[in-house]
Amino acid sequence: MPTELKTIQLPLPLGIGKVNCYLLRKGDAFTLIDTGGSNARRKLVSTLEGAGCAPGQLSAIVLTHGDFDHTGNAAYLRQRYGARVLMHKADLGMVEHGDMFSSRSIGNPLVGKLAAFLFGFPRRNWFSPDAYLQEGDALADYGLDLRVLSIPGHSLGSIGLLTSEGDLFCGDLIDSNGGPALNRIMDDAIAAEASVQKLRELVTGTVYPGHGPPFTMAQMPESDAA
Repeated sequence: MPTELKTIQLPLPLGIGKVNCYLLRKGDAFTLIDTGGSNARRKLVSTLEGAGCAPGQLSAIVLTHGDFDHTGNAAYLRQRYGARVLMHKADLGMVEHGDMFSSRSIGNPLVGKLAAFLFGFPRRNWFSPDAYLQEGDALADYGLDLRVLSIPGHSLGSIGLLTSEGDLFCGDLIDSNGGPALNRIMDDAIAAEASVQKLRELVTGTVYPGHGPPFTMAQMPESDAA
């Protein structure tokens, strides 16, 4: 049975842009990749319901990294739909304590917590994941043909999800607003460049980013990975 893909584009707080979530459906089972921010919760739930996703049918929420604009609805959706929340352990402090710099070398915890508060990640949205993902893990238990890739750079716990057809969900390592390029917010430039090189060797299909339209790795400028 083929897997159906629906892109859900949600507004970011304060009108600063948009973020992508991806709803995968296989039969009557659904998986959501990233959740957007809590400011767009009503639109997200309406979209899930419109796609036929009812409580008990959302088997998993897979988070590409811990930033509030990708994890802001995870706790709520877990309670509403009974889904398990999966992510990389390195970004745990971001979702358990609201510290957007917990897995980053830049910035400081106070600024990170202030940013999370201002942009919609207060304590009521904090959570602990149900399971951790790491390089090479497969999501076959959720009926999905996806393999986890560790792609640090944007954050230490950033992951990609690779299909057997060579398509990839890349989170915020690369965005494509104005064309594919490394995300402007990058914690570790050397790690990010290594991650992009890794993707060039593995990704042969479409890349679905956290921000912007889909693209291919052939469209990614070489200078961004040099």
